Amino acid sequence: MQDFIFYIKLGLNHVLDFGAYDHILFLSALAIPFTFANWKRVVVLATIFTVAHCTSLALSAFDVLTVNVGLIEFLIPVTILLTALFNFVYVKKEIKNVGMTLHVLATTFFGLIHGFGFSNYFKMLMAEEEDKVVPLLGFATGIELSQVAIILVILGVAFLVLDVFKVKRAIFIALASILVICITIPLLIATFPN
Repeated sequence: MQDFIFYIKLGLNHVLDFGAYDHILFLSALAIPFTFANWKRVVVLATIFTVAHCTSLALSAFDVLTVNVGLIEFLIPVTILLTALFNFVYVKKEIKNVGMTLHVLATTFFGLIHGFGFSNYFKMLMAEEEDKVVPLLGFATGIELSQVAIILVILGVAFLVLDVFKVKRAIFIALASILVICITIPLLIATFPN
């Protein structure tokens, strides 16, 4: 049980690390178009992201698949950029619900990429572990808890902006997505493969 709690904390710290804010940025981009009225959809997406993230960790921990870390480090900000750009579909169509199929597929793929970004460190932690399933489940639990917390914060900000300050939804989505894009551009430049 102590190991499980250790890995829950590791998952929490992995997502909530402000020094490595790519995870927070991705979740922010993912949650921007949603409100408390459709919170279940964004939580489902976050759970899909967690499962995909931990799948790539498992593939690495069990030596099934390894990937080029430099390429993954570049693809992580690409996923953030693409997610923020996709938000403009909500702005352009001015609709509250866009079909989930593309969201689900993209979130799954992006979760795999983000997981591989952490896989080398996680694999090193797993080197001493005989049982790799319990740590993976603990880590997944920590990731999921922290992601739900971030999503609740973003939904709270959306509530304040949309319902309290009466900003139009399309304007909020556009400005918040542009902010995410502006923060992501330096990450893209810094990780661009040589």
